Amino acid sequence: VKFAELVTKIDRRSGKEIEKEPKFLKNGDAGIIKMVPTKPMVAETFSEYPPLGRFAVRDMRQTVAVGVIKAVEKKEPSGGPKPKKK
Repeated sequence: VKFAELVTKIDRRSGKEIEKEPKFLKNGDAGIIKMVPTKPMVAETFSEYPPLGRFAVRDMRQTVAVGVIKAVEKKEPSGGPKPKKK
């Protein structure tokens, strides 16, 4: 997964927006982040299907981010094996 954009920094308790387009988030901060998968993956919004709406990002065996998915932009699959016609 690639972090594409830090959209907003939000207050963890109230959920209110603190800062638009922050340069960074520190340990313990909360925010809305746009992430782009580098490989095909299955995901849904947390409100629609909670088991597929949670995520954890790890780097060098360290957990660097956890959260829930608020929105999903779906794309048509490209490449890979084509379905067989009968």
